Amino acid sequence: MQEQLELEIKKLLIDALNLEDLTPEQIDAEDALFVSGLGLDSIDALELGLALQKRYGVSMSADSEETRRHFGSIRALAQFVNAQRSR
Repeated sequence: MQEQLELEIKKLLIDALNLEDLTPEQIDAEDALFVSGLGLDSIDALELGLALQKRYGVSMSADSEETRRHFGSIRALAQFVNAQRSR
């Protein structure tokens, strides 16, 4: 279940941010999404957050430290989505 959700989020990330030259297999679920790792920026974070909200119905505060932790990696995002779903 967790691996399937991670794969879905990888695909969502690629689609939402138009990363056509990247495949889900090239993204490690533990890699950092920002600065190092994928090197995403704050605009990418907003777009990804909106895509997650539309796809999974999750909501998050844009400026909270907790949200920054959720956006740390694909695995962290998948855990966040799972936790939101089970509420």
